[in-house]
Amino acid sequence: MILGIPKFPGRRTRALPSPVPPGGTVAEAVGLRVALGRRTVLDGVDLTVRAGEVLALVGPNGAGKSTLLAALAGDLAPAAGEVRIAGRPAGAWAAAELALRRAVLPQDAALSFPFPVAEVVSMGRAPWAGTVREAEDGAAVAEALALTETAEFAGRPFPALSGGERARVALARVLAQRTGLLLLDEPTAALDLRHQELVLGVCRERAAAGAAVVVVLHDLGLAAAHADRVAVLHGGRVAAAGPPAEVLGGELLSRVYRQPVEVFPHPRTGTPVVLPARNPNPDNPPHLTGP
Repeated sequence: MILGIPKFPGRRTRALPSPVPPGGTVAEAVGLRVALGRRTVLDGVDLTVRAGEVLALVGPNGAGKSTLLAALAGDLAPAAGEVRIAGRPAGAWAAAELALRRAVLPQDAALSFPFPVAEVVSMGRAPWAGTVREAEDGAAVAEALALTETAEFAGRPFPALSGGERARVALARVLAQRTGLLLLDEPTAALDLRHQELVLGVCRERAAAGAAVVVVLHDLGLAAAHADRVAVLHGGRVAAAGPPAEVLGGELLSRVYRQPVEVFPHPRTGTPVVLPARNPNPDNPPHLTGP
């Protein structure tokens, strides 16, 4: 397996996925509980992922965001409850079939061998080999390189790139896979301001084209500006979910993050702007509320 893309035998016998109409359910978690070792990381999570939407998962460190993303990908078996992808339990899909329906961007895109960037991106096309959509390989790779602004170093070895460049190449691999469900874990973490906006703009474009996009974000401002819906995780549960303007309130965020927060509308767009409430007297820091 390379960058999350395994080799798949018997591809020609697989049924190709059907498009999901806008607003239709692409994936869902129902009563989901996930335990890692003896610790329950997610407990009683219900969440629906819809075609044509960007869904942002936000919350403090340890809230269960990455675990929920992995469960939605079918990469983590739940201790209770169920994840369904395209109407079937995630565990009922063979790996080859699942790779046609969802693409996953992990936090760390590790690759030991010095493959050229273009070859790394082309790995995203592996699930379609032997199908009628194999003919899209060249166009899909070229489009993904252009969207992520990585075409200029397509011939460079992947390990020679900067952290931000590697992050964009890893995203290009996911985009080249051309699935109806994109699951992205902190795709903006290593990026500068321009490329944060570029990446989330690409997410919006994919959603507008009919895909379902789930993205883990730490920057609440980015979530407010680019997501159709936001799910706030706290203590392994969904504390709130809905449109950013309805969910990203100062009281909830202050409690969840244990940090006083101010939320106010952007003067031009009306999008919620989220900032920590900074004390003008640094010698008297604000009291942090309990969990």
